[in-house]
Amino acid sequence: MGVRIFDTTLRDGEQSPGVSLNIKEKLEIAKQLAKLNVDVIEAGFPIASPGDFAAVKKIAQEVVGPAIAGLARATKEDIDRAWEAVQEAEKPMIHTFLATSEVHMKHKLQQSPQEVLESAVEAVAYAKDYTDNVEFSAEDAFRSDPDFLCQIFEGVIEAGATTINIPDTVGYATPAEFGGLIKYIKDNVPNIDQAVISVHCHNDLGLAAANSLAAIQNGAEQVECTINGIGERAGNTALEEVALTFNTRYNYYGLKTDINLKEISRTSKLVSRLTGMEIQPNKAIVGKNAFAHESGIHQDGVIKERTTYEIMDARTIGLEENKIVLGKHSGRHAFKDRLEQLGYQLEQEELNSAFRRFKELADKKQKITNLDLEAIIEDEISQVPEVYEISLLQVTSTSGLATATVQMERDGEKINESACSEGGPIDAVYDAMNRITDLDCKLVEYKIDAVTSGKDALGEVVVKLAYNEKVYIGRGVSTDVIEASAKAYNNALNKILVVRD
Repeated sequence: MGVRIFDTTLRDGEQSPGVSLNIKEKLEIAKQLAKLNVDVIEAGFPIASPGDFAAVKKIAQEVVGPAIAGLARATKEDIDRAWEAVQEAEKPMIHTFLATSEVHMKHKLQQSPQEVLESAVEAVAYAKDYTDNVEFSAEDAFRSDPDFLCQIFEGVIEAGATTINIPDTVGYATPAEFGGLIKYIKDNVPNIDQAVISVHCHNDLGLAAANSLAAIQNGAEQVECTINGIGERAGNTALEEVALTFNTRYNYYGLKTDINLKEISRTSKLVSRLTGMEIQPNKAIVGKNAFAHESGIHQDGVIKERTTYEIMDARTIGLEENKIVLGKHSGRHAFKDRLEQLGYQLEQEELNSAFRRFKELADKKQKITNLDLEAIIEDEISQVPEVYEISLLQVTSTSGLATATVQMERDGEKINESACSEGGPIDAVYDAMNRITDLDCKLVEYKIDAVTSGKDALGEVVVKLAYNEKVYIGRGVSTDVIEASAKAYNNALNKILVVRD
C-alpha cells in the first residue's frame, strides 16, 4: 500500500511571510516536483491575483505526471477561475474549501452550520461539472464538531468529491487526538470508501509530521505537505520527513510513498534558493548537519560502521559524492556528464553559458566540487532577462569611507555612476546601482554564505528588495564577495523591472 503525497509548496508554501515567486520560478519548482514524483501539485490560488492565475495555467500546460490542482473558495467565481487555470493539465484537479469550526462559521463566515453544509455541497457539485477530480477541505477541521464533519463529508462525497481533506489549520492537535478524529470520521461517514482521506497539518506546536503519521495509521491515505516544511506561520508538514520516515521505518509502518528519494536534496535546495528561506542547519533530513558528526565517539563509530550513528544513508536523498575531479583542464563532455549525474538537463545555450562560468571558476580554484557546480547552475537558471547588465565594478575603501564606481549597460548604452558610503563597499555599490536604475527600492535582507570551504570558496549572496509593497529575491555567486553582492542586487533589480515593465 502506498501513501499519496499532495504537495502544496507553490500554494501554502508561498504564503510564507516574505516569499513571492514569479512565474518562471514557480514553473521551475513544479517541474522539479514532477521529477520528485509527487502525486498532486497544488500550483496556486488562481483567483488570488493575475500572476497566480498565469503561473497555475503555465504549470498546467507544461508539467506532466502529477495532478495539477487549483485552490478555490466555495464560490462559483473561484471555481470558474480555478478551472480556467488548470483545464489544460494532463490531470486537472479543483480543490475547494470552506471553514467548518464554530469560531470560523460564527465570526468569519457569519453562517449557520446548515448554510455551510449547503454551500459546500453546492460548490463540490459545481466543480464536479468541470472535472471528476475534486477535493473538498473542511478548514479548521480539528476544532470542528466531529459529527458535523461527518455530516458535511457525507454530503460532499455524495455531491462528487473524490478526496476529502481534514486539516489541522492552526496546528492545535496532538497525535493521539488527531489520529482519533481520523478514525471517528472513517467509522462514521457511510460513503467514506468512495473518497481518499487526506490530511493537512500545520506545525505551530512542532507536531505536523507526527500528526500526519498518526492520521495515516488511523485510515488517512494522503498527506498534504511542503518542501522544507515552509508555509503559513510555523509552516506545514515537511514532505521529506514523511517520505523518509516511511522509507526508513518500513518495518514499522509497512507503507511507502512513490517519492523519488534521490531528488529530495536537490528539490530542497531549489526551493530554499528561490524562496530565500534558509534551511536551519539541524533541520531533519535536509539540514547541512543532518549527516554531520563532530563528536569524536560518533566519528569513530561512523568510520567503522556507518549505521552506528546514521539511520539513513545520505545517498538515499541524492547526496552521493562523485569520484571524478573536475578542474581547469576538464572538457565540455565531462562537465555535461557530471551535470547529468547531478540531475541537470540543460539546453545547449544554457550549457554553453554554464561551461564558460565553470572555466572561469576553474582558473581560480584547483578543485571544483559538486557544490560549486550546483551553485553555478542554480545561479545560471535563476537569472531573468537582463534589462541591466553589470559591465564594470570598481571599489576603493579607506578607514570609515568606501567609494564604488559601477558601469551598467542597457540596450547597448553604458551608464556610469559613483557613490560613497560610510556603510562599507557593498553599500556604496548598491547606492550606485540605485542611481543608475532610478528605482526606489529598499534592501530588507542581505545574506552571505560560503558554498564550499577554503580561501577560494564560492560566496553565495541572497538579497531581498522591497518595491511597491512586494519583495523580490536576488541571488549572486562569485569567489569575490563584492561581485557576488552586486550580482545578487542586479538579479533582484532586473526582476523588479521585468514585472514593472
